[in-house]
Amino acid sequence: MMGSKILFVEDEEDLTLIVTDTLRGQGYDVITAADGIEGLDKFKAEGADIVVADVMMPKMDGFTMAKEIRKLSPAVPLLFLTAKSTIDDVEQGFEIGANDYLKKPFELRELIVRIKALLRRYGTNRHEDVEYPIGAYTFNVTTQTLSYEDESTELSHFEAKILERLAANIGKTVDASELMIAVWQRDEPSNRNSLHGYIHKLRRELRRDRSISIINQRGFGYMLTISN
Repeated sequence: MMGSKILFVEDEEDLTLIVTDTLRGQGYDVITAADGIEGLDKFKAEGADIVVADVMMPKMDGFTMAKEIRKLSPAVPLLFLTAKSTIDDVEQGFEIGANDYLKKPFELRELIVRIKALLRRYGTNRHEDVEYPIGAYTFNVTTQTLSYEDESTELSHFEAKILERLAANIGKTVDASELMIAVWQRDEPSNRNSLHGYIHKLRRELRRDRSISIINQRGFGYMLTISN
């Protein structure tokens, strides 16, 4: 969304200059910070429609900064830039509250595509939340919350991504590979146990409505069903 404010937090000066010039050329309002402490201060003082931040930074790393930003604004989209590539590092970022990540080195065009996608989905110009009725529950994709009667539970990023795919295909099998790509951007054998673990957590979250089941279609994927 043109005119949106981007907080870009990065300690590499040359990269900051290149990215800032490119984003401003695309019509974005960009404010910058060179470390996590400065980034947090800038967010408190000026706000932002999206935060793009490096993970490894002096004074305060990106993960710590993100935790503090999440306390101030649970909904602002966060995109991490990281030279790390292990699933544990990526998972830590998502569990803190990241909405996406991009590995260094990256193409500027891909960064722009990801920023646009996050602003469309989570940005302040969004007109309405996306919700799915699931039996007696309501799943709000935008806020990543699952509501039952007067109670609301905040799902983790991974749980919400998986449930979104299942809820959009109630009564249909969603391929396990599709779920892993939606969550981790890749299908690897090492992710299958993690996927099953998150499915188990979702079953527990949905247990109060006995008509709801998440069925393991062995060798294919998972299917969310609601019996009459």
